[in-house]
Amino acid sequence: MKRLTRGNVIRMEEVTVSSWRELDDSVGEAGRGAGAGHSHSTLVFRGLARSTYTHMSGLARLRGDYAAVESHLIRNFRKYAHRQAPGPTVWDWLALGQHHGLPTRLLDWTFSPLVALHFATASWPEDDGVLLAIDCAGAHELLPPSLSELLAEEGALVFTTEMLARVAADLPSFDGLTGDRPFLAFFEPPSLDERVINQSSVLSLLSDPAFQLEEWLEEHPGLARAWVIPAKVKAEVRQRLDQANITERVLLPGLDGLADWLRRYYSPGSIEDGGGDGGSMTGQEERHRQDGRMAG
Repeated sequence: MKRLTRGNVIRMEEVTVSSWRELDDSVGEAGRGAGAGHSHSTLVFRGLARSTYTHMSGLARLRGDYAAVESHLIRNFRKYAHRQAPGPTVWDWLALGQHHGLPTRLLDWTFSPLVALHFATASWPEDDGVLLAIDCAGAHELLPPSLSELLAEEGALVFTTEMLARVAADLPSFDGLTGDRPFLAFFEPPSLDERVINQSSVLSLLSDPAFQLEEWLEEHPGLARAWVIPAKVKAEVRQRLDQANITERVLLPGLDGLADWLRRYYSPGSIEDGGGDGGSMTGQEERHRQDGRMAG
């Protein structure tokens, strides 16, 4: 392991792997350590197809005074998508919007390192990929009392949309819980479709729309770790994932996922705009094929 500083922003423990076996063993070891006191690992994962990519939210990619338009995006999405009502809370609507490519402050994660590795290796074969993990139990120890007490009361690792609504009915209420520094919370989206289920989707939420994950990682480097997957190792990891049926056909059910899988299957080593970025639950696969990173 070594200390990582990328762009003078992110600092965390990082290991560059030399084989699938080393990666599998290292991720497994990290999961066992993070699961101490829990029946399962408390890590959540994101995969980036290119190590130069950042974890910027879709909202922040709008540039300009993007935080000021957040409420307008959500209000109009709810107004025009009323026939697709996912649930009664704003958190249900945010999850639905993220799922379909609406710019939000959310980021996509997954409980499965294999799912994240799919998105890290399905495209850009000549570039190094990255698997990022955060200990969500450790992150939740930093939550405001009202949120941490709710998790303890429910005996839950992450929130549901209903749980969040019990403490904060809307984003301003959620942001108002912030103390000295913004906090990071994880919640499971409702099972909107098979994609959400098959990807073991988890969403992260920062209490300030203008505060990005890289800044949070800068302040809490001990809660995250990363594995760099060199281009020469990507092919081996990809082969293992395909053998385990971790493919577009499973993770992106439907004709779009089938087409993605067939394109990659019949052009091995040449897909430079496929996949996405680990744990993506968004519906705009074509956009992610073009920028090669995770949803959000």
